[in-house]
Amino acid sequence: MKHTIDNKKAMIYTFIAAALMLLPFVYESRTMLILFTQIFIFAIFAMSYDILLGYTGIVSFGHAMFFGIGAYTAGVMMKRMEPTMVNLLLAVLLTIVLTAVLSYAVGLLTLRLKSHFYAMLTLAFAGLFLVLAEKWRTVTYGNDGFTFRVPDLLKDRTDFYFICLAAMILVFMILSRFTHSPLGRVLQAIRENEQRTESLGYNVIQYKIAASVAAGVIAGIAGMLYSISLRFVNTSVFTMDITLDALLMTIIGGVGTLAGAIIGAGIIEFAHHGLTELAKVHWIFERWIIFFGIIYILAVMFFPKGILGTLKGKQWKRTGKEADKKEEKIAG
Repeated sequence: MKHTIDNKKAMIYTFIAAALMLLPFVYESRTMLILFTQIFIFAIFAMSYDILLGYTGIVSFGHAMFFGIGAYTAGVMMKRMEPTMVNLLLAVLLTIVLTAVLSYAVGLLTLRLKSHFYAMLTLAFAGLFLVLAEKWRTVTYGNDGFTFRVPDLLKDRTDFYFICLAAMILVFMILSRFTHSPLGRVLQAIRENEQRTESLGYNVIQYKIAASVAAGVIAGIAGMLYSISLRFVNTSVFTMDITLDALLMTIIGGVGTLAGAIIGAGIIEFAHHGLTELAKVHWIFERWIIFFGIIYILAVMFFPKGILGTLKGKQWKRTGKEADKKEEKIAG
């Protein structure tokens, strides 16, 4: 039964990936191309957050610090060096190193605390980076930000669309293997019952730090892609709004389901785009954040475990009922 479900999921994922690959050739719209590119980028960011919240049970309010580091690393290197693919690859490597070191250090300092204390301390760390970015104007240009050039390969929006799509698929595959590995199963055990997992002999802190490092590195990659897509970066990449977007995407899509993070990213980005466009039509939609809040409330009311989580629950109930009927027939 499990293999049948896995095969169905693989077929669905393959079909969706193929449809997204064909989209630029079927629907020629620059606006839609940019929107989907943003969805892919924030899907990567939401999946990184899901590793913390969904698979380890860690609530972080400072995940934007890794996103911001990736954004500024790409921006600063492309502004101060020649915008070549070699230098961009160096920026990728530097982002991986910086986010890995920072997430390890932050995890080592904070993950021994209880959930709410940890969440507030991560918010403080993110605030520290925001202040640092605003004050270090010689590098960051403060809240004004700066523009930068990108390699020729990334100038074409269609090419960049495919790069972001490939990055999202690659991250999804890597994190799927990660969550189904022995390490990933220990993380899920920590989420369910941390004390029991520790009593079985596992070093819970080290496993949490491993999850923090994985999430931080992936968030940094998402930040790089985000700044490259805009060809501009400012201190907004360190704000609480970025973390809240990832949190909402994960909750709406389904906590503990990587595909749910992608669905949540799509819903949030389409809602942002749609409500922003409606604000141009009628003044009532200028306060679009209110309507956005209504969308979130409705999503939680009708899908309490997130869209994918709720659908999974219904599927398992249906499968269980079918199994019970078969047993009754055999017994009869």
